[in-house]
Amino acid sequence: MIDLYTWTTPNGRKVSILLEELGLPYRAHAIDITNGEQFAPDFLAVGPNNKIPAIVDHETGISLMESGAILVYLADKTGQFLAREGEERYRAIEWLMWQMGGFGPMLGQAHHFLKYNAGKSQYAEDRYREEARRLYGVLEKRLSGHAHVAGDYSIADMAIWPWVSRHEWQEIDLSDFPAVRRWYRELASRPAVQKGYHVPKYTNDIPQG
Repeated sequence: MIDLYTWTTPNGRKVSILLEELGLPYRAHAIDITNGEQFAPDFLAVGPNNKIPAIVDHETGISLMESGAILVYLADKTGQFLAREGEERYRAIEWLMWQMGGFGPMLGQAHHFLKYNAGKSQYAEDRYREEARRLYGVLEKRLSGHAHVAGDYSIADMAIWPWVSRHEWQEIDLSDFPAVRRWYRELASRPAVQKGYHVPKYTNDIPQG
């Protein structure tokens, strides 16, 4: 059994989607970051950076924070959604790192300034709106020549998709990025993605692309 400590954010949904795809038994514990529950001592014991998600794998005794590390761990544990070796493995890790280092953090800033603090800084709004479009352009170019970002459907897709699901928060129209929209819709139709999106609770239907 795996304990998953999570909330209804893109980073949290990455892990619940993978757990659903893998069919692993897990318990989801809601950590309401809007109420500061990420600072509770019990959570800090498994997530010392006071960020969700975090897991405890009771089969191995391993606890992990950081969504990218959790994805790699679960994929390696099960031998699914990440090649064991060779270029396909490193291509998936490459795009996972792209999401972790750029796509997620920059879109998070777009959410902060475009959705939650609109009108407070025109410079910041312009900066992160433009950076969001640039990053979507990178993803569009990749998906124009590939069904998925790194060969077969992998943890790289699962890491990127939840951020695209908030495209409206980023002022992105997916019709401007047809390859991304095709990929987004394909993944949105997967039962495991649909189920994982609503962990630890339902907040809204999956946005249309």
